[in-house]
Amino acid sequence: MRLMLKFTIPVEKGNEAERNGSLGKAIAALVQEVQAEASYFALEDGKRMGIVIFEETDQARMPVINEPLFAALDAAIEIQPVLTAEDLQRAI
Repeated sequence: MRLMLKFTIPVEKGNEAERNGSLGKAIAALVQEVQAEASYFALEDGKRMGIVIFEETDQARMPVINEPLFAALDAAIEIQPVLTAEDLQRAI
């Protein structure tokens, strides 16, 4: 199943992580862990935000994916299934 993981990082924790070098490492580890199909980074409500699109078949991997972001960045995480245009066309 194709999933979209969206995370936001509190400003103070993000600044601290940027200063100590853990911000980039945590994000790179996520992208590598899920073998991301795409990843995008922006600001949302003044906070660092990322969206990572990936395929996952085993729901038991969610802690492996989520916990490093929680621990390293105090991230808020949302995950939901998403469709490509081709998937949508097949469905309708």
